[in-house]
Amino acid sequence: MAERKLLILFGSQTGTAEDTAERIGREAKRRHFQCRVEALDSYDVANLINELLVVFVCATTGQGDPPDNMKMFWRFLFRKNLPASSLCQMDYAVLGLGDSSYPKFNFVAKKLHKRVLQLGGSPLLPVSLGDDQHDLGPDAVVDPWLLDLWDKILALYPLPPGLEIISPDARLPPKYTLHYLAEDSSCSDGDLLQPTAPRAVPSELHPFAARMVSNQRVTAESHFQDVRLIEFDVTGSGITFSAGDVVMIQPQNSPEDVQQFCQLLRLDPDRHFVLKPSEPGTALPPFLPQPCTIRHLVTHYLDISCVPRRSFFELLSSFSPDELEREKLQEFSSAQGQEELYSYCNRPRRTTLEALWDFPHTTCAIPPEYLLDLIPRIRPRAFSIASSLLAHPNRIQILMAVVQYKTRLSKPRRGLCSTWLASLNPQHGDVRVPLWVKKGGMKFPVDPDTPVIMIGPGTGVAPFRAAIQERVVQGRRGDLRLSQATWLRAHVVLESSWLFPGQGYQPGALGNCLFFGCRQKSKDFYCQLEWEELVTKGFLMLFTAFSRDQEEKVYVQHRIRENRKLVWELLSSRNAHVYLAGNAKQMPAAVAEALQSVLQSEGGLSPSEAEEYFTALERSQRFQSETWS
Repeated sequence: MAERKLLILFGSQTGTAEDTAERIGREAKRRHFQCRVEALDSYDVANLINELLVVFVCATTGQGDPPDNMKMFWRFLFRKNLPASSLCQMDYAVLGLGDSSYPKFNFVAKKLHKRVLQLGGSPLLPVSLGDDQHDLGPDAVVDPWLLDLWDKILALYPLPPGLEIISPDARLPPKYTLHYLAEDSSCSDGDLLQPTAPRAVPSELHPFAARMVSNQRVTAESHFQDVRLIEFDVTGSGITFSAGDVVMIQPQNSPEDVQQFCQLLRLDPDRHFVLKPSEPGTALPPFLPQPCTIRHLVTHYLDISCVPRRSFFELLSSFSPDELEREKLQEFSSAQGQEELYSYCNRPRRTTLEALWDFPHTTCAIPPEYLLDLIPRIRPRAFSIASSLLAHPNRIQILMAVVQYKTRLSKPRRGLCSTWLASLNPQHGDVRVPLWVKKGGMKFPVDPDTPVIMIGPGTGVAPFRAAIQERVVQGRRGDLRLSQATWLRAHVVLESSWLFPGQGYQPGALGNCLFFGCRQKSKDFYCQLEWEELVTKGFLMLFTAFSRDQEEKVYVQHRIRENRKLVWELLSSRNAHVYLAGNAKQMPAAVAEALQSVLQSEGGLSPSEAEEYFTALERSQRFQSETWS
């Protein structure tokens, strides 16, 4: 009989694909497969030619990009010199997890499926495309797909004689066993938190403990939204970056939440333990020190503020000594109970800690060694860098909205990272934040004479502040030497929306052209004095849209239409690059529509020609966007 080995490889940005891959892994173990679950970039891709049975689970990020933990694999897989028969002995299936509100829905999964097929792989099933936008989330697609998948796999690799599928009611062993150390062990929690000298460029495994220099609110106290401009000192880190790059920050749980969690589960926060893998070949969690305290585990590793997934309730039900609680937990983890679970968890954004409160008899029965199976690790958060190293050496600045909103739950919902960062006050002592930098999706022109049109409503302006600072320090005024007729035409349309209407301006400002939008000039016009100074010095052309300062709402897309002659001149005659950053809801589509209307009205293009022109701008990287939900 063929060896019953299954490899599950995932590419995950937020943890959903990893959670789904682990779920498939558990189902494989119940069917007596030898099973490994690995991130694509942790797997030695050279071994792929020897694999007989592989399931790929991958998310799509941003504008159709692969997640960070599959980028190396992605580059390797698309090498042109790979033989067409490389994967001819592999049976495979691809499950994609995406969001249909984005234009490149599940692009990575579709492309991966096609590429493995090109390299000789035999698909067990057509590519499956889970959608966050579905009322029941990706599970609406995943559940039926998994039933089909196991039918196909068990037809190829039947259960060994005398064995049956392990019942879902039977609890699988934990991934790690937890061994408490003697009470008098000498390691202190303080030792675990000391920043270590970086071995190389800081990374997720070895972040740099950067000192917070300032934490300044940049919205009016009366404004509903608290937005911060935060500065970090990265002296001695070896960190370098350019405009468009991103800083990753590793947040932590609040001491109050940690204390509550430990009380609920009857854990001693100061107790030390070591972890040991339950199965040979399983790696220890790379982000946890050994030995470790319970307090460190809960503060820095377990994401007790995330909205729990279905797998959480499935495992939790297996610990429950209480019949009523167990029935409810089993309902939440069943396919039929997903609407109920969505109403309980997703819609009100109930946290893991709050869910544990609701099942007290079960919670105090959770064996500590299952904590790492039950609760995912805290993911780092990405922020566009809002400053340039040329203007602020050894510093990183971010522009951060503090996430807080109401649901039907009495307690306001708060973002883990933004709430934690906002609470830190560098005037009260030495404040350290673990961070590292990674390349962002936006690349600004190398040629100093290339003008840039930047569209950044709200905190979307952050990467453009970095780009403008960089270009100003390099003296990139970008004198465009516009024709006199164009100059006069542009001057007329600028009167309505430019920061200093009627004042006149210099041609040099047109090298850096910023469309900024917010609610009210007096309340959330971030970095106003900085922009005004740059405009006065001729380094910047600024168009503002204050949506609530007049009866009819005005957004950045309206300002683009108003200034269509200038936008067309920059695009058609000056090879301008266009950049867009901000909220992913309606704004990107509205801006794309406004730009296409400029192409039609000023360029004389038909709707289909305008669409082709816009697509060509995207293909040539003259239009780039970075949006988030």
